[in-house]
Amino acid sequence: MNALIQAEKVSAGYGKMAVIREVDLHVGPGEVVALLGANGAGKTTTLLTLAGELTPRAGEVRFLGRPTRAPMHARCRAGLGFLTEGRSVIMNMTVADNLKLAGVTPAAACAHFPALERILRRRAGLCSGGEQQMLSLARALGREPKVLLADELSLGLAPIVVANLLRAVRSAADERGVGVLLVEQHISQALSIADRVYVMERGRIVLSGTADEVRGELARVEAAYLTGSS
Repeated sequence: MNALIQAEKVSAGYGKMAVIREVDLHVGPGEVVALLGANGAGKTTTLLTLAGELTPRAGEVRFLGRPTRAPMHARCRAGLGFLTEGRSVIMNMTVADNLKLAGVTPAAACAHFPALERILRRRAGLCSGGEQQMLSLARALGREPKVLLADELSLGLAPIVVANLLRAVRSAADERGVGVLLVEQHISQALSIADRVYVMERGRIVLSGTADEVRGELARVEAAYLTGSS
């Protein structure tokens, strides 16, 4: 399988401080890959480096089969979707205008989340957290990315909303071949849709395997790497 996005011995950080060290991971077409770890383990830094917001200190990021040091906006134009931990919507614009700004039709967005249809004229700032996150994901998926990086989709949301979000992510992988790297604090939710898993501790990948393999070591993973996560 050819990787859509890949880190090879990547180290990166902020200022003089390296936060991640010698990270190796890859995501192939149609895969959902979960990146797990406690707060501060380096998960978000890994996503920012893959997205082009941070430049590696060492190692190489490959995007669509080629080494890249392109900035984030160039990677997004080439087929990268990136959902940050904060909901990626403009609060004083309506749901419909948020979609229009992203170049996504209401029909395409509502195909992913039918619940958006009834709130298209509502200002995003007046939407619930779940509705805002559905809008964020609909904007990303509606642009038909080749790769989707998603940071904490489930943060602060009700289980039924999280299930809808994760179902849409899994469908994008299965039906359109999108490669997804999903950062998630909630292990069971991540494992419910992931094909493969990486676990980070203190900036390094310390465990990797299929979702079934990691599920079989769940107690050890929780005890060793995820203590204190929310």
